[in-house]
Amino acid sequence: MDFLRLKSGTDVRGTAIDTEEFGPAQLTGPVVRAIGSAFLLWCEKRLQAPPAGLRLAVGRDSRLSGPDIAAALQQAFVPAGVHCFDCGLASTPSMFMAVLDLPCHCAVMITASHHPWHRNGLKFFTPSGGLDGPDLEEILALANQGACPPAAPGGSWEACGHMDQYAAHLRQLIMDGIQAPDREHPLAGFSIAVDAGNGAGGFYARDVLAPLGADVSGSQFLDPDGHFPHHVPNPEDKTAMGFAAQAVTSSGADLGIIFDTDVDRAAVVDSQGREIDRNRLVALASAIALQDAPGGTVVTDSITSDGLRTYIEDTLGGKHCRFKRGYRNVINEAIRRNAQGENCPLAIETSGHAALRENYFLDDGAYLATKIVMQLAALRREGRSLEDLLAPLREPLEAQEIRVPILEEDFRARGQALIAALETYAKAQHWQIAPDNHEGLRVSFPEGEGQGWFLVRLSVHDPILPINLESDAPGGVELLREKLRAFFAANCQGLDLSAL
Repeated sequence: MDFLRLKSGTDVRGTAIDTEEFGPAQLTGPVVRAIGSAFLLWCEKRLQAPPAGLRLAVGRDSRLSGPDIAAALQQAFVPAGVHCFDCGLASTPSMFMAVLDLPCHCAVMITASHHPWHRNGLKFFTPSGGLDGPDLEEILALANQGACPPAAPGGSWEACGHMDQYAAHLRQLIMDGIQAPDREHPLAGFSIAVDAGNGAGGFYARDVLAPLGADVSGSQFLDPDGHFPHHVPNPEDKTAMGFAAQAVTSSGADLGIIFDTDVDRAAVVDSQGREIDRNRLVALASAIALQDAPGGTVVTDSITSDGLRTYIEDTLGGKHCRFKRGYRNVINEAIRRNAQGENCPLAIETSGHAALRENYFLDDGAYLATKIVMQLAALRREGRSLEDLLAPLREPLEAQEIRVPILEEDFRARGQALIAALETYAKAQHWQIAPDNHEGLRVSFPEGEGQGWFLVRLSVHDPILPINLESDAPGGVELLREKLRAFFAANCQGLDLSAL
């Protein structure tokens, strides 16, 4: 097989269990061993760390295929002389922290994030953070060549309880941040409901919040179960968010927290059961980050609302950079700006990937949840709430996302041509094109013409044109759709426009 077909952004992704519906597994034992061996050679070249004597951590989320993939990695690593730390059930962010804490040269996380139960994947970390797309391409190219390190003695596979150390770190942050009279129980009197979706996030209720005195009795789906029997562990999923909101309202909790499968993303629910996700989550994270970085820049993805920009710049006194979709794109842009001397404390995508400068620009849902819990305690001391903090955020009256499939084989070229044609069309119509288009085309309209905006872009990975529309007027989204339909009527070749 061509291993490069398993590349999905910065991750390896593929089917990992034979199913009647989706066919045979792609991430078989031999495939995983080949990728693991190639990673060792990449480490030797890029980290100047030969496989013999390399220290490497391995963790996995709750997927059914995780133990088999871990066993295949063991078969690749140990015979090459690698000393492996088996972290067992772990979160993706904890595996980066394992590189720093244990310490070790690198780490591999076995996860496919929110993808369906039959899929799985691999993420790679070094002390510099997660590997980027070109790094992964290099590893998969080595796998295509069948590259493998020589056998060497001294390899081992050692059980490691690093998640205990990681949870202790989060508890310490809360104790230091809240500075309660009862230092050991700063969350006494708080009720917090965690929804882990049967992924790897159950530890947060049991090992972080409960020992600090929080009532976590309203929590649900904490036990790992790779079938994900209750809902998809995904803060972007409306059904999943509905479960989290129900947990808060039924238990009378002060806060609800929901994680994705591997805990690199989170969203929250306020005490009224109102969901704080997408633009509201970006606003909350921005309010927290800018407290210690006044006037700083928040980098977000491209689909954030106009009201969010007003909140960041006018209410919080910060700056807003609306960049590209893709959490690595957002994080890399924030890192680049900081390197150039700009005060940029936060990179966050509306999907829930939030990376704070103070935390290595690591997208860590549990760290974000920890900062929100600390903010909740600070607001309570002032007689305020999260709802009060977000009250100035103006939200759109209507919002919609439409996904238009591109049917042509070279979907990327077709999508780029369509966006270029749309820009020409928009100029001819004298539409207001956003000055900060970093991907696709964003166009705004005044009152009477939709009173909102649309963004047409090309999906990061898939043959899809996502179209986001927001309006502050009743029926405004439909007006914006009509404008786009007029364009696509003359540019329909190679598209399935049924959703539009």
